[in-house]
Amino acid sequence: MTAASPLLLIVDDDQVARELLAETLGREGYRVRVAGGGAEALGLAGAEPFDMALVDLRMPDLDGLAVLKQLAMIQPDLPVVILTAFATIETAIAAVNAGAFDYLSKPFRMEEIKLVVRRTLDARRLARENLQYRQELGARYGFEGLIGQSHQMVEIYKLIARMAALDTTVLIEGETGTGKELVARAIHGASGRAARPFVVVDCAALPETLFESELFGHERGAFTGAFAARRGLLETSAGGTCFLDEIGELTAPLQAKLLRTLQERSIRRVGGNDEIPFDVRVVVATNRDLRKLVADGGFRDDLYYRLNVVTITMPPLRERASDIPLLAQHFLEVFARRSGRAIKRLAPESVALLTGYRWPGNVRELEHVIERATALSASETLLPDDFPPHLREERDRAPRLPADGMTLEDVKRWYVNKVLEESGGNKLRAAELLGIDRRTLYRILERQATEDES
Repeated sequence: MTAASPLLLIVDDDQVARELLAETLGREGYRVRVAGGGAEALGLAGAEPFDMALVDLRMPDLDGLAVLKQLAMIQPDLPVVILTAFATIETAIAAVNAGAFDYLSKPFRMEEIKLVVRRTLDARRLARENLQYRQELGARYGFEGLIGQSHQMVEIYKLIARMAALDTTVLIEGETGTGKELVARAIHGASGRAARPFVVVDCAALPETLFESELFGHERGAFTGAFAARRGLLETSAGGTCFLDEIGELTAPLQAKLLRTLQERSIRRVGGNDEIPFDVRVVVATNRDLRKLVADGGFRDDLYYRLNVVTITMPPLRERASDIPLLAQHFLEVFARRSGRAIKRLAPESVALLTGYRWPGNVRELEHVIERATALSASETLLPDDFPPHLREERDRAPRLPADGMTLEDVKRWYVNKVLEESGGNKLRAAELLGIDRRTLYRILERQATEDES
């Protein structure tokens, strides 16, 4: 049985506009109900659930904003797009502040309407999927550490849920501060090993001389100071999950020993001869590009393929800006509980400030900024001045071209190189920021190199 197509509500006192919208969207495969005024629209909304509504702003009985507010009481999660022939910045702001999902001015192009409808329905679907997967994980595993409703986070929730019954090795990639350990803990909590230990091994913090002993354990007398035998962290996490953070920092000898351990599913303590089998799920994380490390000879390819069974890539916070208000509110509530104080609020200007910043330190930096602002602010509402000055400085800093009189080709060349520089030379990341595929970027760079040589 196929799912019913989305049901749309079109509200407009202009019969021609109403019928044109209904005909156009009906041809797109949507089911459509029409209303010639606000009161009629509210009656239809009380009778059946809609997937979205398109509402004219100026109507004789109830204006669009009044309809919007009453629709929110009848169907709270219904996205509404406001339509108006009297577009001003004031009406746009009023519509958005009242809760409108989007705002379109008349006369509009039909292609624009189709695009807005698709985008609105996609956003509603993603929000519902996010709620579904978060509720599933929370109800089944009691895990609420991951915050976000962006499409990237929804895909991560799906992966965690799908891997719940599996025991595969997982590689988590992402910049520092994106929440890789939270994902590892979610995987553990969603698995059959949830009641057993979750052990974290920071590969970057342990010196090479101690790492082997810490991970595999040692026998009595194995080295100076080894007065008794000791179990390593892999043995300690028996039956549970061992999380190897910053795996890209391991030296070549340690990579070889880890590979042998994972292949044999057994360990040999330092100074010992016996093979000790272990039952542990291994999850690893890195903030480095392991593929590049392998290509450069800095990481064993056989270990990389052993670890890279399932890969989860954590997006940087700047690529999921829609999650910033949710994360900020979450941290506000966390710090309020810790301090026993009332929960503070974010002023709209503060939300705009936070969402406009690029967050090089990602979620961890946002957490620290919210903690600082909460501690220093005397008001119940956090204002832009409560946040560090560098957030405002970045917002106020406009991009400037390096020279006057540049041709369009010069500007394109400058912008490509600027993005490449900001992405640390990572061509895949630069291509994503530019909105082109990697092959196109390679062709642009090759053409630039040829022009520079000529």
